[in-house]
Amino acid sequence: MDTSFFVAWMEEIATAVQAQRDHLTQLDAAIGDADHGSNLDRGFGEVRRALTDSPPRTPGGTLVLAGSTLIRKVGGASGPLYGTAFRQMGKSMGETRDISLAELSAALDAALAGVQKLGAAVEGDKTMVDALAPAVRALAQAVREGAKPEDALSAVAAAAQEGAKATIPLQARKGRASYLGSRSAGHEDPGAASTALILSALRTAGFRTW
Repeated sequence: MDTSFFVAWMEEIATAVQAQRDHLTQLDAAIGDADHGSNLDRGFGEVRRALTDSPPRTPGGTLVLAGSTLIRKVGGASGPLYGTAFRQMGKSMGETRDISLAELSAALDAALAGVQKLGAAVEGDKTMVDALAPAVRALAQAVREGAKPEDALSAVAAAAQEGAKATIPLQARKGRASYLGSRSAGHEDPGAASTALILSALRTAGFRTW
């Protein structure tokens, strides 16, 4: 997976977030500030422009630029959290120009660690971690089993989607949603939903570039 693959991933995210902006905002309206979709749409639009204006030379450089852009351009919690995730992925990759599935797994694990350090969230708190953590495990398992890249990324997307849906009955323990107490139950967490969308875009980028 070279630089063009990760640029394609960012493009797929921008397209998917734009298409699902209203849905993400509706999810956030139920338990948050009703701005998650619009914030991410604006943020990944800025990422797209940044990658065009300053084309990166490496996969890691692509993700560090994307993360830095999100931190600068997106307000609320989502900018710092997603920005940290992508920056940690990029830093994990270093200057390597062709990323293996095992290196992608290590990078995704670094993203999870960064998000958990920043947000102090664990699985079950009804956050993006509930989608990201099972995706990290799914990719690690796929690497151990010697799965084909396309099968591995499909497993990642499926695990994230399942994790996001599993937030519906949970009571939020972090973020603005936690202020609602038991009323936060019965709604899908918007951060988990957008994480699943982003990891589904990773699978789509794979299918379109391989």
